[in-house]
Amino acid sequence: MKTIKHRILSGEGVYGCWINMGSLVSTEIVGRAGFDWVLLDLEHGAGNDNIMYQQLQVLESTGVTPIVRTDELARNKVQRILDAGAGGIMFPQLQKAEEAVLAASLMYYPPKGVRGMAKSVRAHGYGRSSGDYIQNLEKNLISVIQIETIQAVQNIDAIAATPGVDVLFVGPSDLSLAYGIFGQLDHPLYQQAIRDVASAANKHGKMAGALLQDPEEHDMYYQLGYRFLGCGADGYFVSRGADELIKRLRKKGGQ
Repeated sequence: MKTIKHRILSGEGVYGCWINMGSLVSTEIVGRAGFDWVLLDLEHGAGNDNIMYQQLQVLESTGVTPIVRTDELARNKVQRILDAGAGGIMFPQLQKAEEAVLAASLMYYPPKGVRGMAKSVRAHGYGRSSGDYIQNLEKNLISVIQIETIQAVQNIDAIAATPGVDVLFVGPSDLSLAYGIFGQLDHPLYQQAIRDVASAANKHGKMAGALLQDPEEHDMYYQLGYRFLGCGADGYFVSRGADELIKRLRKKGGQ
């Protein structure tokens, strides 16, 4: 069975969504929906490190690959996330290659990186599968660098060239906001930016990704080579479902 990292680097489309409610129940529901990956959001989500640990436990039985967005570019934080069993890390708001180099180094043990070793952690099966975990780390672990600023786009070639970086992931809200065109994804500035990201990813053998605001945006990215695509979140699924249901009920009642 191919790992999601193998699928990504071979150019296969993989689809995911955000989990940001800090709820174990919504985590399990979304985890069983059929996504290839899910993103546990420590940057903007309602959860914390302890809840994340439990969410990773819940997702174990679903077969989905759990990625965690860290809120710190720091060794101790990234190490704790990986030790808890995350399948990858998303690093937000990186601006330049030096930060991408640091991010990649936090993912791996020496000599490739600076991650500290502990066998009695969840990622190692609490000491039962350390050899297998270490041997397959580079085959399985996913490093996702978010491209959310003008400076990041300007430095995209150097960021993409960074060893250990797997995915260049566009954050459309932050990036369009940085250009002063918030939400205008058809604007020439934004369109040029996503083409630049796609070109750099292709040049350096990386995968381009983006968060879709709506499934209708799929083809806009896919035609440029974007294959790591996210859309929606558990909070959005709940709010949209509730909104649509009450509208239908009120319509039937003549309101």
